[in-house]
Amino acid sequence: MVGEHGPVDDIRESAFEDQEQNWEKTCEAIGKREWIDDPAYTTAKARQPHIFDIFADIEKWLADKTKYEAVDILRKYDVPCAPVLSMKEIAHDPALRASGTVVEVEEEKRGKYLTVGSPVKFSDFTPHITGAPLLGEHSEQVLTELGYTATQITNMTAAQIIRSE
Repeated sequence: MVGEHGPVDDIRESAFEDQEQNWEKTCEAIGKREWIDDPAYTTAKARQPHIFDIFADIEKWLADKTKYEAVDILRKYDVPCAPVLSMKEIAHDPALRASGTVVEVEEEKRGKYLTVGSPVKFSDFTPHITGAPLLGEHSEQVLTELGYTATQITNMTAAQIIRSE
């Protein structure tokens, strides 16, 4: 079925339909059972004019909870959710470290620091994650491969066209 404004309406309708699957459970979880049967809230399309009020009520519900407490409650109602971690939480999360999602690398000039591990996991291969190159670390090699002479590279360095750390 094509919406009255064509394919864009179809996408909107599909998005609204996808939102319906957890609405009732979300209402129960946040103590807003009255929204379940209220025609102004029963569909995503009906909720659209009230979206800022809904967000405000959700924020009130969250006000006295940590993100972890909120997630625990929502999960009891089978509402798919996860906490949004701060950079500090990501850096110190033991599960992210154990899975190799966050890794510590050591670089001669920078010392030890955290970086993102490989997003791809293999059963028989563990990639070796290294630090990013320093500024200009490979400039001479790249320029040489591009056909620049040693004299030209020296002149570019003297003119501060290229530099390294």
